[in-house]
Amino acid sequence: MNKTGSYTEIVGCIHIHSVYSDGTGTIPEIASFAAQTGLDFIMITDHHHLRALKNGEERWYGPVLALVGYEINDVDDRNHYLAFGLNEEVEKNLPAASYVRRVKENGGFGIIAHPDEQRDVLPEHPPYPWTAWDSEDFAGIEIWNQMSEWMEGLSPWNKLWRFVNPRKSIIAPMDKTLERWDRINLHRRVVGIGGIDAHAHKHKLLGGLVKVTIFHYKVQFKSVRTHLLLSRPIQPGMDVPLAKQQVYEALLASRVFVSNYFNGDARGFRFRIENDDTYAEMGESIHLSPGSRLLVRAPEKGKIRVIHNGVVSVEKESGQAEFPIHAPGLYRVEVYRKNRAWIYSNHIRVHQ
Repeated sequence: MNKTGSYTEIVGCIHIHSVYSDGTGTIPEIASFAAQTGLDFIMITDHHHLRALKNGEERWYGPVLALVGYEINDVDDRNHYLAFGLNEEVEKNLPAASYVRRVKENGGFGIIAHPDEQRDVLPEHPPYPWTAWDSEDFAGIEIWNQMSEWMEGLSPWNKLWRFVNPRKSIIAPMDKTLERWDRINLHRRVVGIGGIDAHAHKHKLLGGLVKVTIFHYKVQFKSVRTHLLLSRPIQPGMDVPLAKQQVYEALLASRVFVSNYFNGDARGFRFRIENDDTYAEMGESIHLSPGSRLLVRAPEKGKIRVIHNGVVSVEKESGQAEFPIHAPGLYRVEVYRKNRAWIYSNHIRVHQ
């Protein structure tokens, strides 16, 4: 955990499957791998049910807080939705807009998983895109999905290389998803998170004589991560409902940034907009004034890009930068290292 200013940063991984559905690890095992890779929290999202929650497996495992939601989809296996904050599952076989609404009505919230997924290399694993964009009840979008990007880049010629080098094959989120996320945020706040879609699949080689784990949990925990800025710190062993409240509050407030750990540890990244007498962090709003300025601090030098209303407005190679703000609108920041995407902030709104 890293405390800077008025917020405490924690880092974790979201969108994880266990033996409760089609993953291969128990939740204690997964949490152990998370601790070994320096994570503060994990969010389990097994398909169709909350049995892990009902069996008391939402708790602290040493230094790691494991929270339990679940992944919902429609009857066509599309519109995958990560639902959190529920004690019971919503009704089955609903259309997407209906289960998104029911999650919200039941006091939970949800995040659209791999919204623009597209692939055709593995017929047994078709894409599962989101199509129910008329709904306005979802709280977030998975702007970067590690497993989806890996599978979308597969070809008959690079399959072996990508199996051997799973983290090297992760380059950047889809432009289409980022553009959509920016556009939606122009009229309402929608948090952007990173997801790994971890399963730790077992794969047979040499006619079944050898079994290997494709994308071990530890490997994926060192890829796409989600960083939260908490209004109050959480500590291992503290009351789980209180800790969970802090995590969910930060997510819903969009005090979030996403990183690819393969390109460097992004802990300590900060993005804010300041006036002479106040400032706003990610997810917050501020009024434009003659002295308004955007400040970025990255843990290492990289190419800093400022995105204003979905368009790149300025970029600079640096570890920290300050830019004057002359126009209202929606601002976020991207950082690249060695031509690879590293960090994606959530938005700050600047009002006239």
